[in-house]
Amino acid sequence: MVRLLGIDPGLRFTGWGVIDVEGNRLRHVENGVIATNSADSVPDRLKVLHDNLLMLIDRLAPQEAAVEETYVNRNGAATLKLGYARGVALLVPALAGISVAEYGALSVKKSVVGTGSADKKQVEMMVRRLLPGAEIIRADASDALAVAICHAHHRASARHIAAGVRMA
Repeated sequence: MVRLLGIDPGLRFTGWGVIDVEGNRLRHVENGVIATNSADSVPDRLKVLHDNLLMLIDRLAPQEAAVEETYVNRNGAATLKLGYARGVALLVPALAGISVAEYGALSVKKSVVGTGSADKKQVEMMVRRLLPGAEIIRADASDALAVAICHAHHRASARHIAAGVRMA
């Protein structure tokens, strides 16, 4: 069994989700959102993200982490701030000695829903189907669980390839 932490970074809301993977079986452990106060300075908000991610890692002890890649939008300042949050999301597990994978939104959607054009509601519906009984707090947490599921699928494929197992 391996425990995976998925992170959907954001400066206002960073979603996180933890799953256990054994073979092809997925089990929901916990999910949530780290919220920061938009009235606080960016460095203070990044510290909140850092401290909360560190507490999560200490408490839930994931062995691997996966972070969603940043997409570039028209608002350069917003993209830059998202990049700051993503940097913290990559750094905290790495400093804890946890390997960190990165996946783009299209890859996450394809892994979970089967199409890269899926919307947030479709992703959440499939996350609920793949992790029965999971109480998902908000879309950011659902997205983070989807990142963890994507990583579970990719790591299983990589293990099969490394072992020389032919996949149909």
